Amino acid sequence: MPLRSVPIEFVRNNRWSKTTNGRIIGRPQEAIMATRSGKTGLFAFDPARCDAMSEVLAQRWWAVGLRGILAIIFGLICLLTPGIALGAFVIVFAAYMFVDGVFAIISGIRAARSGDTWGLLILEGVVDLAAGVIAILWPAITLVALIWIVAIWAIVSGALMLAAAFSLNLDYGRWWLALGGIASTVFGILLVIEPLIGAVVLTLWIGAYALVFGVFLLVLGFQLHSKREAQLRKVPAGAKKA
Repeated sequence: MPLRSVPIEFVRNNRWSKTTNGRIIGRPQEAIMATRSGKTGLFAFDPARCDAMSEVLAQRWWAVGLRGILAIIFGLICLLTPGIALGAFVIVFAAYMFVDGVFAIISGIRAARSGDTWGLLILEGVVDLAAGVIAILWPAITLVALIWIVAIWAIVSGALMLAAAFSLNLDYGRWWLALGGIASTVFGILLVIEPLIGAVVLTLWIGAYALVFGVFLLVLGFQLHSKREAQLRKVPAGAKKA
């Protein structure tokens, strides 16, 4: 795929340059901006832009990993206390939504300043916060209403995460992010199909989903961290050669 034209002043300043395989390296925000011209669809593949945006997300690997850890903790709480009262479950669910939403926004906010695709991760965080607010401000919420809130949240957030995965390079963990989105979407669809499940079954389902989802994000976080460390090791080596 041919690269789009890039501003000559960046090349003159050596701030980023073209590699042997046709991709752009250097400051990720500049590479993203340089590839924004032209029409690209939501799932369009632009190697230069994916490289730059993957590097930006790798800089926030800790936020992705923390989301995974929080999801695993939430899942274990649900699985170990399936008979928890509905009111207590709503509080736990809302707390998880608030914290997960904040870290989702942190994961995408820096990249979204230069690339609109990673705004999907921010939107996912906003959906998390909205679900938590609705759950906590509806004190007399019924089980069926809670199931529908969780189902809508899971489908929307899963679809956003799946779409965002197409802007992440394969070696940065694209499929782990995609699997997290698929798991969330499938979980939401199951709740739509069976909205009359009992409170205990709902707690177990959410616990199992959160555990799987958390593992996917935790693995993604470690993979992003390894790529980040590899990039940092290349900088001193390149400086010595220069």
